[in-house]
Amino acid sequence: MSMAAHTFDLYAAYYDLLYGDKDYAAEAAHVAGLLPAGTREVLELGCGTGGHALALARLGLRVQGVDLSPEMVARAQARRAGLAPELQARLAFAQGDLRSYRAGCEFDAVISLFHVMSYQTTNQDLLAGLRTARTHLREGGLFVFDFWYGPAVLSDRPRQVVKTVADARIEVRRETTPAVHVNDNRVDVRFDVHIRAREGGAEKRLHEVHPMRYLFLPELDALFAQTGFERVDARAWMDDRLPDDRSWYASVSARAC
Repeated sequence: MSMAAHTFDLYAAYYDLLYGDKDYAAEAAHVAGLLPAGTREVLELGCGTGGHALALARLGLRVQGVDLSPEMVARAQARRAGLAPELQARLAFAQGDLRSYRAGCEFDAVISLFHVMSYQTTNQDLLAGLRTARTHLREGGLFVFDFWYGPAVLSDRPRQVVKTVADARIEVRRETTPAVHVNDNRVDVRFDVHIRAREGGAEKRLHEVHPMRYLFLPELDALFAQTGFERVDARAWMDDRLPDDRSWYASVSARAC
């Protein structure tokens, strides 16, 4: 990702708790359904703590996950270590920047989920990420990723949101405050996080800003043309319909050519 790694190291401390309600299995099944028949080996750019990778491994795929944050990767590796041997054999994780990572091998498909490509806020970053995907794909292989969809972001502007979650150890309150920069196709998402330990009441506060690039299909097509891809599909996220001005999240499939 284009953000500093230390930001995601802080984020990793409460990441799994914050997104404990995320249906990784359903999302992985949706993405697997977009991949060509016969897909066996997948590279995931921006794997986080391994939630999607594990769900895909349970579907029989072999997944190499890569993430910028060493802390995220450490949590993914710890998750892998607790699995049955047959699942462990289908999973591997490594630290790396998706703009420059090179595994030295090719895959049937490359994926990037949870809006990782929207973290690439400049054209240079987007092109670098697409070149990484293309480098790792066999000819005809597919790159599938989700992103913030521009028409919907501008039609239904982001707003302030508060989310509170807890487990047996900690309580987390996160206040999200967006700032839209329309001339840059970017939303700066500020997270103000209050973490309190249930036992003893120790507290910690984190303040993070996540710049997010919202994207449009014509600009993606232009970027694809520069990096050896052609778009073969575009959908609203977790849906079969075309994205529109109500589809905050969308996905595209681009074939290596």
